[in-house]
Amino acid sequence: MGDAEIIPIGTRGKPGRGTGDEKPSSNSRSLAAKAPARRPAARQPSPAVSEPGPDDVRVPAQQVQPKQARKTAPAALPQTGSTTADDHDTSLPDRAPVTADHRHPAPGIPPLEWLAALTSASKELFGDNWEPRLAHFLAFLRRRLTGDYTVDDYGFDQEITERFMLAALRPIAQKWFRVEVRGAENIPATGGALVVSNHSGTVPVDGLMTAVSIRDHTGRFLRPLGADLVFRLPFVGDLARKGGATLASNDDAERMLRGGELVGVWPEGFKGIGKPFSERYKLQRFGRGGFVSAAIRTGVPIIPTSVVGAEEIYPLVGNIPSLARLLGLPYLPITPLFPLLGPLGLIPLPSKWLIEFGEPIRTDEYDVGAADDPMLVFNVTDQVRESIQQTLYALLMKRSSVFS
Repeated sequence: MGDAEIIPIGTRGKPGRGTGDEKPSSNSRSLAAKAPARRPAARQPSPAVSEPGPDDVRVPAQQVQPKQARKTAPAALPQTGSTTADDHDTSLPDRAPVTADHRHPAPGIPPLEWLAALTSASKELFGDNWEPRLAHFLAFLRRRLTGDYTVDDYGFDQEITERFMLAALRPIAQKWFRVEVRGAENIPATGGALVVSNHSGTVPVDGLMTAVSIRDHTGRFLRPLGADLVFRLPFVGDLARKGGATLASNDDAERMLRGGELVGVWPEGFKGIGKPFSERYKLQRFGRGGFVSAAIRTGVPIIPTSVVGAEEIYPLVGNIPSLARLLGLPYLPITPLFPLLGPLGLIPLPSKWLIEFGEPIRTDEYDVGAADDPMLVFNVTDQVRESIQQTLYALLMKRSSVFS
């Protein structure tokens, strides 16, 4: 029996054709009888595209890579002495390959642009002499982050007070209230002293302005004695301690006075800042004279201080005592702008301020046991109170108007 022709199953009797599709499958090509290899004929350049033969394998168009463009030599030009636009070479010149970096630049800002932006911002923030100022600021951040700073026994942080608290309050004192200070020479340059001032303003802003004025005119830090309510408030209590304040007690006051600190006290307390506007600049009771006892025991001078202008920043026209007791506050003020205007009512009015430091009252001439004499303490307390009251009246006469 002779050799039989092998016809693959499913090829419809057409070897190499499979199911009859134009592109045979791999199984069909492997099972079909192999035809003798043909030498490809020389391809003649022709713009026409010939139809594929039965043995040709069609390659998808997207897989065909175009040939590299070749630079052709320009045709010979006639020697006429002039050329036209059509005579020039129109072939593409050789160019560097276009990479993905050129098509899609890397995201982000170059380091040089970051450096230029930081330099410009530093000049705007610190001025022309920005390099040493920026260095000091970075050194300050390093000290705060590493804990390389000191506070005293009362929590006073001199660096925070100078760089942030007083720096933030100074524009308010100079530009908003336009504080005018008199008698700063009466404050001792060194050693302990007790600054006693009237209290007013609904909110104790007068203590802050007094501290800024003393620092700017004498170079000393004022150490206020605050009520216990101040240190019970969240965030406010910690900030007050960092600013140099401590609880108003005779023991702490005497310790600081003996240590040479400049201590500030406001004997009127909440009765002073919470009095109605109709009683402005009328001093309330000065307590039992504990501040006088501390001054006599330590032998430091008492500086009577009078503040004019604080009464007008929040004119107190009413109070809500029931709600104040519910919130644990001594009073809940009602002013012409608060709570009517909401948060805008908390902006103080720009009244003109006058602060005068009176002549010191010496206490080093008394005997050691004079602080335990209630009559002597009462007389000295009354003397300080009368000095502040008379100075207030004098300043009010000199002030032309509330806001100028």
